[in-house]
This record gives sequence, C-alpha cells and structure tokens, in this order.
Amino acid sequence: MTSASVPFLLIGNPANRRVTGFIEALRRCGQPDPVVVSWADLARDGAALLAVPDMPLHLRIDSPGEDPEVEAAMLRLGYGAARAEGVEAVAPADIPAPVFGRILAPRQQHIGFLALLDRIDVALAARRRWRPCTSTAAIRLLFDKRLTSRRWRALGLPVPLPLEGAHDPDSLRAAMDAAGVARAWIKLASGSSASCIAIFERRPGREGHRERLTTTVEVAPDGRFNSLRLHRTGSRARTDAVLSFLLREGAQVEADTPKRRIGGRWADLRVLTIAGEPVFTVVRTSRHPITNLHLGGQRGDPAALRAAVGARRWAAMLDTCRAVARTVDALHLGIDVGFLAGQDHAGPGHAVFEANAFGDLLPGLSAGGRTVYEREILAITGGQG
Repeated sequence: MTSASVPFLLIGNPANRRVTGFIEALRRCGQPDPVVVSWADLARDGAALLAVPDMPLHLRIDSPGEDPEVEAAMLRLGYGAARAEGVEAVAPADIPAPVFGRILAPRQQHIGFLALLDRIDVALAARRRWRPCTSTAAIRLLFDKRLTSRRWRALGLPVPLPLEGAHDPDSLRAAMDAAGVARAWIKLASGSSASCIAIFERRPGREGHRERLTTTVEVAPDGRFNSLRLHRTGSRARTDAVLSFLLREGAQVEADTPKRRIGGRWADLRVLTIAGEPVFTVVRTSRHPITNLHLGGQRGDPAALRAAVGARRWAAMLDTCRAVARTVDALHLGIDVGFLAGQDHAGPGHAVFEANAFGDLLPGLSAGGRTVYEREILAITGGQG
C-alpha cells in the first residue's frame, strides 16, 4: 500500500478538540475516518490496541490531557513507582474528584503516562506494519525538559544555561550564587502549557538577599492549583514551599535568558516544524516573561518581529529549529524559541526553551491554504498542499 492509501489509527481522547479537529482535517484531505482508540480504553485494558486489525496504519499519538478520567487512570498506574521514588504519591483509593486546574502528584501522573506508552510499545512490537508519526521514544524524551536541554546543549544549539545540583531551595540558592545568576526558571520536567513553572529572583540587599517568586502554582487551603494568573510570593516560607515541591517532583532549572520585547511586551515564538521544516510560526507577547496565551498572552505579528530582528537572525532561528527537529523522530514538533534582548551580543541571538510533542494545537492558522492538521496529513500521505 502507498502512504496515500494507508488509513490512520489515532490514540487520543475522542471528545477532545484535538481528535475531532484531526478527523475533520482527514475528511477535507479526502482521507477515511481513522480508527480511534481512547486513552481511557488503553488504561482500562492494556491489550486494547491489539483489537485493531493487523494491517498498515499511520499511528498518530495525541495528547492524553484535558480528560479527568484519563488523568485519574494515569495516577493509578503511576502510584507504585511514585512511592518507590519518594515523590508525592496519592493512593488510588484517595484520588479526589476532578477539580479544574488541580495539581495532584504530577510525577506520579507522568509515570502513569509512561506506563501507557509502554502498552503502545507492546502493540507496536506485534503490529510491525503500523507506522508511528512520532515515536514513543521521542515522546518520552520531549517530556523531560532536563534531557532535551542537555542534549541540545551538547550539540551546540543555543539553550539557557542549566543550573546543576539544585534539589531543594537552599541548593538552588547556592547554584545561583555560584553561577552569578540573579533570576532562574524552575520548570516541572514533564510539564506543559506553563503548568508548574516558577521564576525565582534573588538579588543582594542591605540586609541579605531580596527574593521574589513568580509562579503559576497557587497554594490554596484545599490544595495546589495551576492558576490562570501569575502569583508572586515574597515570604521565604511560601517561596520555599513552592520551590521544594517543584524540585522534589523533578524540575529543569536554568538561568533566565531575557527575551526581546516588542511594543513594550516580552515576546517569544512557537515554531511548528512538520517533517523537519518550520511551517507555522506564532509570536506570543505578554506583559510578563511567561507568554502562554491562556495566561493573558496575545498573538503578535511575525512580520513585525522579523523586521525588528533582521532577516539574518530570523533565518538563523529557523535553522536552529530545523536542527532541533532532527534530534527526535517526530513528524511535527512545537518548538518554543525566543530572541534575546539587545542586538549587540555575540552568538545567534536566540535560545530554544523547550519543545512539545503535542505542540500542534494551533487553531486559526494556515499555510499555503492548508491548516496545521491538513499540512501534517499531506506530509504523511504524500498529497499535494
């Protein structure tokens, strides 16, 4: 069978806009509806994928997020390993009813997600004719910001300076002082959409250091939540409580890399590569350094930013995105990259912050008259765009 005639197998949450949007795009591209296996079914039955016929299929693995049932299932699957690791653990019988935005044992949930990827690997070993659009190995790697940062740095790609050895608030302070860093980012290694992220500032003052933490983590009487607005803590006790939690769960810690501002707002980009090539670019601007759109960020004008940084630096940024895409076996990759404040420094003038295996939810965009999902489908099937 040619790629154009091979149907799709889609693993996702069937009611989610990612899945429904991809199915609609398949129809617009003249493709049949896919076989859909839900994350919930895979969590209930480890052999659920083996009920799918043994035939050539393009396998698309989509995000398990935004489904309380799946999130609870991943917590159950990850409980034993989380206890063994010594991270926050919630027994299956104690998993509370879902509450929007609640942060509940993130490392445990991620371990459960990895267990689901294991089940996909078992199916792939038995179904040799399935063709993954993105490998499970790539998904595992991309969900560890520590590993990707170090891999790209070893390849000479521009990334923020990692701060090693920070495992609790005091060792974080020591690492920052040793590196001469006044501001650091602490990001949950497996987090996405700015979940469990903090910016820690530490500056000398007359009576010791002045410290401030800016974070998406809201600590409330009934638990922790990912807030839709940033919270700032000044007290050491509250600061250390958030830092201790993030570092214990496993975090990427790196020196602040000041982003360029445009129109008085911080700006960075989400660049989506498809088959290794940058195809879609979204500029995100915000009043604060965390630019995610759901936190009050706004889409900016790529042409205006390109004019501001110049064609040479823009082309260098796209070349870096191509290099990042070559490091993983993924059809599409959402790369977060930013231009650096000022233009008089040496180097490429930009830095890669992270990359997302499920970073292609970019509604309202088109390139060559095709949406994001349509461009991906055409890249897989060999159709014309």
